[in-house]
Formats: sequence, C-alpha cells, structure tokens
Amino acid sequence: MNLQSRTILVVDDKPANTTILRNVLSKAGYKKVYTYHDAGEVMKHFKVLEPDIILLDLHMPNINGLALLEWLNEQVDAKDYLPVLILTADGRADVKRRALTMGAKDFLAKPFDSVEVLLRVRNLLETREVHRELEAARIRLNHQLEEKTRKFESAQVEMLVRLAKAAEHRDDDSGEHVWRVAQVSSLIAEAIGLPKVKCQMLLRAARLHDLGKIGVPDGILLKTGRLSRAEYEVIKEHTSFGAQLLSGSDSPLIQMASSIALSHHEHWDGSGYPQGLRGEEIPIEGRILAVADAFDAITHDRSHRRARTIDEAVLEIKEQAGKQFDPNIVNAFLELHLRSNLPEIRAYSVSKSAADQASMPPAMFTTSS
Repeated sequence: MNLQSRTILVVDDKPANTTILRNVLSKAGYKKVYTYHDAGEVMKHFKVLEPDIILLDLHMPNINGLALLEWLNEQVDAKDYLPVLILTADGRADVKRRALTMGAKDFLAKPFDSVEVLLRVRNLLETREVHRELEAARIRLNHQLEEKTRKFESAQVEMLVRLAKAAEHRDDDSGEHVWRVAQVSSLIAEAIGLPKVKCQMLLRAARLHDLGKIGVPDGILLKTGRLSRAEYEVIKEHTSFGAQLLSGSDSPLIQMASSIALSHHEHWDGSGYPQGLRGEEIPIEGRILAVADAFDAITHDRSHRRARTIDEAVLEIKEQAGKQFDPNIVNAFLELHLRSNLPEIRAYSVSKSAADQASMPPAMFTTSS
C-alpha cells in the first residue's frame, strides 16, 4: 500500500504551522503535500487536487475550519470517505465534539507531537484505502449481480416469448404479430419522447401482450363467425390471465409486460376492458400498445376476417382518436405513417428463431425513415 503517493492538504492560517507540517510529512516520504493559509483557497482548488486527507486548523479568519468542514460535507459523497484531521489549540470538549459531529475523523490539540501526527495521518490514510477497496468490491459485486439478473431476466423473457408466440400461432399463421406490434410500439414511444431505456424495454415487453391467449380455447379463438356474448367474455379474459401469468416479478421488464397485458384493450373513453379505465388512468404503455395492436390486427388476415389496407387502417385509427385511443398516441402514429415507416413494418418478416429474436439488440429492429 503506497501511502506516500497520496495527496495531503494542510490548512492553517499560521505559516509557521504549515511549514512545520510540510517538513514533517515530506521527511516521512509523502510527496504530495499542499499547504493553504485560507480556507477559501482550498474551496477553489479542491476539485483539482482531489485530496486523500486534510489536516485542518479550526480558528482561521474569513472562513473558519468548521465552515470548511460543512462545505466539504456538501462536496464529498459519504462513500468516498475523505478523512479530516483537526489540529487546533482549542482543546475544549464541546469544540472537539462539534468537529467530530460535523465529519472530522480525528482530533489533535496543539502543540502537537510530530510522531503522533504521522501515526494519525497513516492510520487515516489506511482507513481510506480500506474504504476505497470495499467500495470497489461493492461495485464489482453489483455489476456481477446485475449481469446475473440480466441473464436470468433474459431467460425468463425468452421462455415467456416462446409461450406468447405459441399462442399467437393459433390465430396468426406466421406468428409474427408479436414482433410487429413490438416494433410499432417502440417507434411510437420514441415519437412521443419516452426515454430510450423505456423504449427499449417496451420493445421487449410488448411481445408478451397476448400471452394470456394460451388460456383461450381454440373453438373460441379460431372461430370464423361472429362470437356470442359468452364467447366474447372468454376472449376478454386473456388480458387478466396474461397479467396474472406475469405478476409477482421484481423485474421492471416483466412488470411492464404485466401492465401491458392487462391494459392494452382499455379505451381512452372508458369503454374498454377489463377494468374500464379511461384517459390517463390507462398506463402509457397500454395506450401505445392499443394503437400498435389495432394497426397490425386490421392490416393482417385473421381467422374471422380479411386484412384491410394500410390507408384503411390509418383512417380507422384516426377516427378513433379520443374514443378508443389516446389522441396524442394517434398523432405520433400518424407522423410515423407520414415518414413511411409503417409499410416497412407491415412487411417485416421474422426469419430467426424465437430465441434469436428474444436476444436480438434493439438496433436489429430499426427501420429506415
């Protein structure tokens, strides 16, 4: 542990004291010793010097030692542990208690013993090194934990995406619906200004929006004719069932997916299901999915109806602004249409396995504008 290379600041308004301390420390092998007679100068140069320890007098003109201590508390994160050794002629107990309460790590009364100063400085520097090593170890462990969590979350998502795609194959021969909806959702999220991290999370979470369809019987899901009232009620249950399958996770991604599964059939005017939410009561991710899901459903063949054109789909979504859909989301969707992104997404074809898609970075889904 090479403590002699550490940076030491000595702050005392008496030049004689700073000279003595500089000599003592230099003779002991410390190479970076800086002396100041004014606390204001310390404040000016503090960030540049990045000291490892400060030897501080208390009674100084203009800015005293206690005021500098208070200022240091605002500048230094507690986990960085910057030790301050008080060297003062004022040995009163209340002064000592106040200095230690304000963050000083040690206290010596003047006149001081040079050997004792060196021992206190060494002990404080060693303590700082231990703190720095512990902090570095904590950061490494956090990174390892985050990586393990990410891998575990990816495995969870891959499993759930496979289930979602298996369910989707039942009423979408290509099984690509979930990917197209995820792509449109992410682009809408970008268009309304959501943070990039949330857009990327939405790109992944959106793929699970119809996970609950695995609980809908084939006879209802694949029925070509008009659904009865009872059958429609069963279809509606896929939102709650999907949310239940995704509930209870600590993962923000799975939590978003659960919210999407539950809310993507809610309507802006309150006429949707399963909770009859209206307006901004509906989570933003559910409002985005509602538009993306509707666009894809209208423009692709399903068991009970034929696909319509993009222009017809865009017109229908536009007409439902303020009714079924959030008007702001619809405006963002229309802007995407004007930029010609939507035809490209409509033609989007999945050529890789579900596992490959689950691990594919967001950039792989980007289309030209």
